[in-house]
Amino acid sequence: MASQNMPFIKNLASSDSKFRKSALASLHTFLSAKHIATTLSPVDILKLWKGLFYAMWMCDRAIPQQTLAQELADLIYILPRESVVPWLRGFWATMSREWTSIDVLRMEKFLLLVRRVVGASFRWMKGAQDGKADISAATATKTNKKGGKKGSGKEKSAWDAKRVDQILDMLAEWPFALDEDVKEDSDSEEEPESDDDKPQHESLRKEKPGKKENKDPLHLLAKKIPAGLKIHVLDIWVDEAEKVGMLDFEGDEEALKIVQRIIEKIEELEQRTVSPAIRVRSKDSLADDRLPGNDKKPVEEKEDEGWGGFDN
Repeated sequence: MASQNMPFIKNLASSDSKFRKSALASLHTFLSAKHIATTLSPVDILKLWKGLFYAMWMCDRAIPQQTLAQELADLIYILPRESVVPWLRGFWATMSREWTSIDVLRMEKFLLLVRRVVGASFRWMKGAQDGKADISAATATKTNKKGGKKGSGKEKSAWDAKRVDQILDMLAEWPFALDEDVKEDSDSEEEPESDDDKPQHESLRKEKPGKKENKDPLHLLAKKIPAGLKIHVLDIWVDEAEKVGMLDFEGDEEALKIVQRIIEKIEELEQRTVSPAIRVRSKDSLADDRLPGNDKKPVEEKEDEGWGGFDN
């Protein structure tokens, strides 16, 4: 197993920043090896993300936290294509599992981490540009500073259809998951009664056709996706979509289609959620002026009539 070659995991949660940095460098080298990254099991990925979660937990001060959040989000750019989605699913499973254990003082840096991962996921949907390798947000920023066009730094490459499907499906599975889907998954995790405990007619009953047991560890560990995690993604997804040029609809029909697909998922979440907070945030997200169909209303400026004296 790949887990036998991951001795650096413990140092990711070290209280000494030097050990954490050394462990992160080892992880970078570890994931860069394609023959290792492609053989990581779901359990291996969960172990790595738990170590990274505590690396962020132990990180103090704003600048180091911002740097670490971006570094963790950009790990997908060193992974082979087929390993990116399992890696991101491990992230969402870890955040879903650990979210309620995050205290108020540490919550801000984990909110930033989620934002950076959502942004990196959107950027990854664009794929390689003109035969070049995928570039991280940090690399794109450096390129723009050196000699790129001045402006927002948004790329103009085509969207990768397969990557788009994978990321949108993952959003629907995790932060935009419907309540009933999560409930059904939780119910399926309950340990079934043994045949000895069941009445005879129950033990003879055949399994319902078409319903297969999901043995995916990432799927089984996420018993419930916290409302706070869903709400945060609803709050930030438009900002992150704008940063990667997904809201540049002129001359980019694919971007418009992607945004409309995300809107449809949020609309379904709004209609079917039982959480009032999620319903309100879903409405607020859909009402964003930057989304198609939500024209920004012009602000009427009132003419200054001057001072009219005191009222009698």
